Amino acid sequence: MYTNCHSYYSLRYGTISEIELLELAQQNDIDSFALTDINSTSACLSVLKNASAYNIKVSVGVDFRNGINQQYVVIAKSNLGFQYLNEYLTEYLHQKKEFPDLCPSLKDCAIIYPFEKVMELEKTSFKENEYIGVSVVGLRKLKFSKYRNYENLIIQQTVTFRGQRDYNAHRLLRAIGLNTLLSKLPEEEQGSKTDKMFSKAEILNHFEEFPLAIENTKRLLSETNVAFKFNSERENQNQQCYLEDKNADFNFLRKLVFENLEKRYPNPDQVVYDRIEKELKAIKEMDFVSYFLINWDLLQYAKSKNYPYIGRGSGANSVIAYIIEITNVDPIELDLYFERFINIYRSSPPDFDLDFSWRDRDDITRYIFERFPNTALMGTYVTFKYRAVVRELGKVFGIPKHEIDSFLQSGKTASKADEYFQLIVKYGKLISGFPNYLSVHSGGILITNKPINYFAATFMPPKGFQTVQIDMNISEDVGIFKFDILAQRGLSKIKECLEIIKYNQPEAEVADINQVYQFKNDPNINELLKTGDCMGVFYVESPAMRVLMTKLRTQDYLGLVAASSIIRPGVTNGGMKNEYIIRHKFPEKRKNGHPVLLEILHETYGVMVYQEDVLKVAHYFAGLDLGEADVLRRGMSGKSRSKEEFIAVEKKFKSNCLQKGYSEELTMEVWDQVSAFAGYAFAKGHSASYAVESYQSLYLKRYFPLEFMVAVLNNGGGFYSIETYVQEIVLQGGIVEKPCINNSSYETIIQGKTIYLGFVLIRDLEERVVERILKSRRLYGDFEDFDDFIDRVPIGIEQLITLIRIDCFRFTGKDKHQIMWEAHLKSSKNKLDDTALLLFKPKQVNFTLPEILSNHLIDAYDELELIGFPLKGYFNLIQKDNLPNCLAKDIPYNIGKRISIFGKLITAKQTGTSKGDIMIFGTFIDYEGVIFDTVHFPEIARKYSIRTNGVYLITGKVVDDLDYLSIVVEKIKFQNLLPDPRQSGIANSDKNITI
Repeated sequence: MYTNCHSYYSLRYGTISEIELLELAQQNDIDSFALTDINSTSACLSVLKNASAYNIKVSVGVDFRNGINQQYVVIAKSNLGFQYLNEYLTEYLHQKKEFPDLCPSLKDCAIIYPFEKVMELEKTSFKENEYIGVSVVGLRKLKFSKYRNYENLIIQQTVTFRGQRDYNAHRLLRAIGLNTLLSKLPEEEQGSKTDKMFSKAEILNHFEEFPLAIENTKRLLSETNVAFKFNSERENQNQQCYLEDKNADFNFLRKLVFENLEKRYPNPDQVVYDRIEKELKAIKEMDFVSYFLINWDLLQYAKSKNYPYIGRGSGANSVIAYIIEITNVDPIELDLYFERFINIYRSSPPDFDLDFSWRDRDDITRYIFERFPNTALMGTYVTFKYRAVVRELGKVFGIPKHEIDSFLQSGKTASKADEYFQLIVKYGKLISGFPNYLSVHSGGILITNKPINYFAATFMPPKGFQTVQIDMNISEDVGIFKFDILAQRGLSKIKECLEIIKYNQPEAEVADINQVYQFKNDPNINELLKTGDCMGVFYVESPAMRVLMTKLRTQDYLGLVAASSIIRPGVTNGGMKNEYIIRHKFPEKRKNGHPVLLEILHETYGVMVYQEDVLKVAHYFAGLDLGEADVLRRGMSGKSRSKEEFIAVEKKFKSNCLQKGYSEELTMEVWDQVSAFAGYAFAKGHSASYAVESYQSLYLKRYFPLEFMVAVLNNGGGFYSIETYVQEIVLQGGIVEKPCINNSSYETIIQGKTIYLGFVLIRDLEERVVERILKSRRLYGDFEDFDDFIDRVPIGIEQLITLIRIDCFRFTGKDKHQIMWEAHLKSSKNKLDDTALLLFKPKQVNFTLPEILSNHLIDAYDELELIGFPLKGYFNLIQKDNLPNCLAKDIPYNIGKRISIFGKLITAKQTGTSKGDIMIFGTFIDYEGVIFDTVHFPEIARKYSIRTNGVYLITGKVVDDLDYLSIVVEKIKFQNLLPDPRQSGIANSDKNITI
């Protein structure tokens, strides 16, 4: 009986979820209604999916509005009508233009003009599918208008609120959306309190004078039939065929496999052939052939452009994916189960996560949109978080920021604002979890068989790729499965490093980066793993990984694969990480493992490390087949769509164990271990894929360390700060130079062993200034002197001073203070045309200036301000405590002894203890640039704070934990910096400064 209902997907307006709307209708004895959110079809599929559970017939449509002003409501009568409706909405959302007063004729759709709009337009003629919508409030005017006898009247009682609380929340949402105080929220920007649902009896009673309106409403809602199949009944809505038909697709896939077989398996045995046939059969039966071929297609494009990529996800468990080079992991070598990837119990498609360089992903996305006709990015809803809502509501009530901050920190309020904060807490809890705005999924792309608008409308984000108004969950429910096209910086480091090697060492022999097998067996590369010398290397450079690899003495590919999984929360939190390390280092300890698990998980010494271990235990211990075992794994990790299916497999697990003669105690012990681990487990295929990329980076770091670190700098670094990577360059024998007008580029470059930092690292330097400098150099060559630069590059005095302070003009041989004087005297405020060299340069007047000299402290403070760190390090800037101390290289000779050492802080991680205290794990570098680690137990962590930057004098005892050495801190003291000479009156002298 309701043709205009809103959910909270009417963003910053509605207050009811689509499920709560169904519940509200059921409570009011309403058996049919239309969900028509404002300029959105986000909730349509979800409400259709859930309607049957409430025995309610739901229609779907859109409430078209310009701002708050309602133009008309359109309800789809069929799936095609829903598509046309979405197409119309999409057109206007993409162009960001207002909807016209009159809706165009949309096939298979009903158009409802609100009575107030009809009177405003003085509309008198209506098409067959057009109606005049009347609300309960509108009835008063209708009785006295010329439209009272029109035959196209229909009930249009808007439903937005359940009661006063929802209405209050609505007003707060409107104020947040309009960024205004609640007291200044215009009345015309709000919905009406009367926008609520009446019971069936009440609404019929209101319209008893207009039986035709009641009849029209019933007929319209009964005639609509937008229907989709969901979950177990769903159809595969992805693009069905890559070629002309499914048979051609399968033959092509088979052809690809056998054409490429010997590249991966030069001498394939029967195990390989059997695995190929098994997978091909399953892929065909599960209708996933086109999914493989589409992934293969876009990777062919990537290869044609020389874009590096990594194929991971559960797809790494497929030998087919490995052979046709979607992945780079051999599942037979690693004993990866195909059933983790595809099985009859898993209706969702294979999971390929394709990683590209962050520089290349946009072009890959563009290719997909141009190559496949029905493509969109996956949408995702960013929801209101409680703390953020508190801040927003604080602003709405006009509460000062410092009071909001204080409330969030302590929960206490100023007495005057206490009443407001009670309201903020009340409505903050209500609004928390509401969708706030529609965004773009991090990597999901949809390629559908039918047009995208068959399922939902799309909007156009800044990057220019249409994005669907539904999220991943409902997409999967209706049978649309995303392609994961992701971006990372590790691949761009590899790609750029290879390019840098070409120009810096053109004669160097560089191995094929894709032939990873040769890196796996290189002792020089494996030595980096063993010692944790992995700065800048993808996935393994963090302190935690460095510590783990040191303890494990990791020195081969399989060891790295294991380490990549052991570091994950599931293994670590369950105490299995330490147990694995002990059993790895001390074989005699392996007998402590459970005999059943030791037999099944012999590779990992009876410790569950990978998701696949759940499958192994369920298969070999409990006798489940691998498909059933995967249902168990998915259910435990919270990914199961069917609780009933999971419960059935759980029962079978336990009953099978009892039938096999296991005691109930043993059965439950193994079950508890599996269930505790499975929720956080990491797929072995994921680890193996990461390990491949790590080996590629390790090869470059070992044999081309300077080029590799330059590539790291140019791709945003990694786990550590830019300063730390610059220090690594110095440690590797590189000579690091500040940006230079004649030698630097936008990004960091290398010339032999000299590295010139890029202009991009200079804070507040405008990109257009850098472009002018580089353009002038490109067209007319290097700058001869400062006067030549002034003549050729239009630049404001502030930007010029920035370049001078970082000493970009040192090629002139002049002190930067002298150049600064010249800059003020010679720079022109006139904007010059930098596209042409001046035929007659203006003669620059040279002035006699006093001798002003800089010193290393002034330079260091300028570097601190402009690039974030002193180029020669902090150790030349500190007032050192005059105490004997050692270096990091001395630590192995002082195990069990107390030492003092100066260290520059790199990073510090806080972690909670079981008692609720805080511990700190610190990473420092010494004067020589060598890393060492510290442990700060709760008492020390409370007593001594660690600032984010600077040098500390650390006193503590050296401890050996399974070959990993660290200092347990007893005392730590920050070393103060020497003052900036410009502030202490000693700018022209170094003689009083002692380092």
